[in-house]
Amino acid sequence: MAITYEQAVAKLHEWTENPALRNHARGVEAAMRRAAHRYGAGALDEPRWAITGLLHDADYDRWPDQHPRLIVAWLREQGEPEVAQAVIAHFNPSDVGELTVLDKALLACDELAGFVMACCLVRPDGIRSLAPSSVKKKLKDKSFAAKIKRDDVYQGAERLGVNLDEHIQLVIDALAPHAEALGISGTQGS
Repeated sequence: MAITYEQAVAKLHEWTENPALRNHARGVEAAMRRAAHRYGAGALDEPRWAITGLLHDADYDRWPDQHPRLIVAWLREQGEPEVAQAVIAHFNPSDVGELTVLDKALLACDELAGFVMACCLVRPDGIRSLAPSSVKKKLKDKSFAAKIKRDDVYQGAERLGVNLDEHIQLVIDALAPHAEALGISGTQGS
């Protein structure tokens, strides 16, 4: 990789001050790490996929009207064209000729990670007992986490060619070890 994980974290912190957006970036990073082992080449892909998840919205906090142009330009300057393409694809898949597995994974993990985290916030036990069926039930409630694009959740799994329940479980499993840091561990037993 042309950039290190430490450089990616520094860029996220430089450009993203909003704690909720940083938290989202960390959640998508965790999901992408797990996805690298399920959909990619495992340990070989994990660093690139993690950085992709971490930086996908890095310019949104400061420059929402220019998102994702600035982070894409920075990634290209740093010699990370694959990560840059995935960030473009997550914003508008039609801007990318042919989606790579990395592109598809980010599309599948981004909105779903945010949605799973939102589900945890309204549960007394947070992520501890969260199941795909509960997530799918909440997806049907259009007023819950209304800004999250349901079509992106459904199409994300479809693009990857995976079962939605299994993909939701992958995201839950990815986030669970980081529950306390992400603020999704609930209030019971805290």
